[in-house]
Amino acid sequence: MNKQAQAVILLLVGGAVLRASLTGQYLNYVKPGLQPYLVVAGAILVLAGAFTLFYEIRGRAEEHDDGHGHAHGGPRVAWLLLAPVLGLLLFAPPALGSYAAGRSGSAVTARSEYAPLPAGDPLRLTMLDYASRAVFDKGVSLGDRRIKLTGFAMRGPNGSWLLARMMVSCCAADARPVKVALGGELPAGLADQQWLDVTGKYSGQELQDEVNGEAIPYLEVSEVTLIPVPQEQYES
Repeated sequence: MNKQAQAVILLLVGGAVLRASLTGQYLNYVKPGLQPYLVVAGAILVLAGAFTLFYEIRGRAEEHDDGHGHAHGGPRVAWLLLAPVLGLLLFAPPALGSYAAGRSGSAVTARSEYAPLPAGDPLRLTMLDYASRAVFDKGVSLGDRRIKLTGFAMRGPNGSWLLARMMVSCCAADARPVKVALGGELPAGLADQQWLDVTGKYSGQELQDEVNGEAIPYLEVSEVTLIPVPQEQYES
């Protein structure tokens, strides 16, 4: 592949990174705090491609004027390198959802310290905070408080419904699901992957995760609201 083709690929890769990082699409793959680094990396790739293309075209023009122009061709199959770049630009993969969560064990596997809960009724908690307090603190720090959680619906063991959300440390490659079983009355026609705001109380019941055998705590549901897919689908 000649330098012009290399420059075009740099421009496309840089453009794809910039597009993802400036439109919010990057949240499907990495944590929000990485956006500035993605913008800088994309800009560097675009600038490198633009300068490479500029100097290559100018050099070709000077060679032609001197009468020493010659081809710098390469195998045409090298253009297949554009396929994954165009795929990212045109058919970006979505964030991980119920399919990935159903094939991974619950991330609630370690004990941590539990500070007293702040004021609020209902009190919004992250999925990991609720599940950790429910499993390892046996609900002591949760008490009789009404808790509000956000996640997507998925089928669990024995026909149960779970609320799940993927947790990332860095990016989608290390994502793990946090799962909470839903008890009480749920909306008719609830669909897999539907995002929900769920309000309820700790019930003391648990399920066993079929993937890794870890405990999945219940939330006794009192209110359920169907919501659109949030911009930030991962917890960190």
